[in-house]
Amino acid sequence: MPLKDGRSICLYQDPESTAKSIAQFSQHDAKAYVEMYHTFKQYTDLFLGPATYERAHPTFEGLVKMQSSELGRQITAYSEKTPKTIVNDIFENEHVRSLILYAACMWGLDYDLEGLGYLVPLMINRATNYRLSVGGSHRLSHVLSKVVYDNGGMILGSQLIKRIIVENGAACGVELEDGTVYEADFVASTIDPYQTFLNYVGESNLSNDFVRRTKQYKWEASSLLGVHMALEQAPNFAAAEKNPDVNKAFIHFVGCETQDELIKHWDLLKRGEVGDVGFNCTFPSVHDPSQAPPGRHTGLISQHAPYRLHGNPENWYRERQEWAERLINTLGQYAPNINEHNLLWRYVSTPVDIENKFLDMKEGSYKQGGYYPLQMGFFRPNEECSRHLTPVKNLYLCGASSFSGGLVLFGPAYNGANAIAEDQGFEKWWREPESVARAKSLGLL
Repeated sequence: MPLKDGRSICLYQDPESTAKSIAQFSQHDAKAYVEMYHTFKQYTDLFLGPATYERAHPTFEGLVKMQSSELGRQITAYSEKTPKTIVNDIFENEHVRSLILYAACMWGLDYDLEGLGYLVPLMINRATNYRLSVGGSHRLSHVLSKVVYDNGGMILGSQLIKRIIVENGAACGVELEDGTVYEADFVASTIDPYQTFLNYVGESNLSNDFVRRTKQYKWEASSLLGVHMALEQAPNFAAAEKNPDVNKAFIHFVGCETQDELIKHWDLLKRGEVGDVGFNCTFPSVHDPSQAPPGRHTGLISQHAPYRLHGNPENWYRERQEWAERLINTLGQYAPNINEHNLLWRYVSTPVDIENKFLDMKEGSYKQGGYYPLQMGFFRPNEECSRHLTPVKNLYLCGASSFSGGLVLFGPAYNGANAIAEDQGFEKWWREPESVARAKSLGLL
């Protein structure tokens, strides 16, 4: 997190190095960070991480398990706290508070929402454990596709689905818009519940209560405004003069130097507005030269943004370039060489573009649905589908709208595969992760 005065706060994988950076602002916060790091790492390693790869338990059952151990009771105690309260209880300095609160909320938590505080340790732990796929994130999907092909599978891209075929209350295939029919013993859907059930299964094949529950599912309160950049040179942050590591950071958070500024930015989102501060940016080619031509670089600005800009998503078509220019200008205040001479090309992606490109990300909802207390855990997307089985026999829900949620975690797919294997009577050829087995031995899962 570079500041305009040339100072910076850097989060390292090594907590002691982070503490040294924070100590420039507060000795108290430096010590508090180290304590928090080890506590949150323990929570993540022993429970929060493994729970990602275990099917959701009914709420009361999960609560009983958590209350049976000291670690579980500690994690549960965070649940009713807001992210802001958790951060402010630990840190004193406004710059530190801003950075850590952003790290806690950057993937969709509301800073002032109770009920999901148990996710804060996980999100903060992730802030120093991000990974970059060599060659770009598309390489990961290509490798997974190759596994499918190597095992006799087939992938058909850009297909328009007409319906999921349901006969006698059971899914038995899929029909495409062109009339092509694929018969199947079961159907697994990784798209959102609206499309899966209301559009493709059809309300006539569902109970009224289930239809009502599905229609109550909420998209995310905000989406993302992205500016993809091709650069002549890598960014040179002014703060790197005092700490060269700033230029080596994987993610930079800029523009909201105090917690009040950050909260003001988030409050604007709730009113359908957006500011030119408070975003993160990354420059993948600094770490992976294969992502740009020799001597050139790539960059990405990502800012939380409302789907309905000024109350209407159509406004993004008129204002997209203006907001991109503002974000680039703000970045230039921290990295002076990010200017018109260095910027070779840019592509602007708005919440509307996300929706248009990905049909299961309605309103630009990049996690297939918001993180709310009644849409998490055993309630994601509802109590009938969170364990990946659905009211329609042989139809399974396995995407980000089911437990354990969005981002590139593979949790919903892994848990869904377990559910399908158990329900269909398949022999599993995969082993349970060691971390999950350990959590079970401790009575946490």
